[in-house]
Amino acid sequence: MQSNAKTPKEYISELPEERKQPIMRLRETILKNLPEGFKEVMSYGMIGYVVPHSLYPDGYHCNPVLPLPFINIASQKNFIALYHMGIYSDKDLLNWFVTEYPKYVKTKLDMGKSCIRFKNIDHIPYKLIGELVTKMTAKQWINLYEQAWKK
Repeated sequence: MQSNAKTPKEYISELPEERKQPIMRLRETILKNLPEGFKEVMSYGMIGYVVPHSLYPDGYHCNPVLPLPFINIASQKNFIALYHMGIYSDKDLLNWFVTEYPKYVKTKLDMGKSCIRFKNIDHIPYKLIGELVTKMTAKQWINLYEQAWKK
């Protein structure tokens, strides 16, 4: 569900009441742990964390006008989603996350390529998400991105 909100605060204000606190807490967790170089923006109708053009002028290969995406959080119809491009691109990071997840949450991990779905908002592992966010710097993400996608 994409939003037309211009700021993260506006995005959160538009959410159903029961989704506001979990999204605010995810946002705070990410901002607290995000390595230097990333910037919070509204991206694809979600709250996004990107490598800005000032650090990576080439931007995103699909649309170079856009900064290089890294993480997004969103309130979808049936779940809260965390999209993490590092997990999609780095098998070691993915394996670490999949191994750690059951230590924090007793229910099965619901995950796509880069999307982690939280259907039960009471089972969002904020501490684990905070640790995940620290595991890749902007420079590491740029290098991985260029190896994987940039021709």
